[in-house]
Amino acid sequence: MNVISPWLHLGYIIPHLYTDMDAYQFYRVAPDGMMLVTTGLNLKEYSLAAVESELPALWRAFDLLKNKNVDRIALSGVPVASALGRKKMLEILAEASQRTGIPCDTDLEAHIATLQHFGVTKLALATRWPDAVNTALSNYLKEAGIEVVSLRARGRNLDQNKVSSPLADHELALELGSQALRDAPDAQALLLPGGLWYAIYAVPLLEAEFGKPVLLNILSTTWAALYAAPQPLQQKPDPRWGKVLSSV
Repeated sequence: MNVISPWLHLGYIIPHLYTDMDAYQFYRVAPDGMMLVTTGLNLKEYSLAAVESELPALWRAFDLLKNKNVDRIALSGVPVASALGRKKMLEILAEASQRTGIPCDTDLEAHIATLQHFGVTKLALATRWPDAVNTALSNYLKEAGIEVVSLRARGRNLDQNKVSSPLADHELALELGSQALRDAPDAQALLLPGGLWYAIYAVPLLEAEFGKPVLLNILSTTWAALYAAPQPLQQKPDPRWGKVLSSV
């Protein structure tokens, strides 16, 4: 591998005007030589109206990343896809792929692909979102043949999630994730969605306790990019970050 030349460029559209936790966690779990190229929207809240108001900016973001010659584009923000619904989201991705000539994805579709890779049909879900977002997400997953069999949530709005403490969020991931898995022994995996959720260090702890894959946005989206990359990979992820990236 040529260490001065990144070998895989992932374009990432963040729902916010800044990038912090997404990049911080990405560069811990991604293998050397994988680069994150970000641009942002300005999502104001978790609602369909707020998402629809950002669609013009979304198309500009796709065009910007096309001009950066990335290998793949992913839209972050599970609430964005959930609010739009799976039919509309897949239509947008198909049009974006045609428009840019680049494979386009979302965190949520990457979660679905990862869950299907593991053969998961029954899912434990833990979130920091209000009921409306959790319901929309559960309905989206149901369309993909994945049933949410347990849900634990600490409902917060977007502004609250932007200023949450990393240490408190780590502890919350352990608390809610453990509860969700204990509530449903038949769950085959745990999903902890949310790009702003600092949960990467909770993953190996939860997997060690329950023996089931734990999915985060950055894990599933990185997995999808690596899984679709030309083989063989120039470098694989560190297996300490859990079952998702270890399965590449």
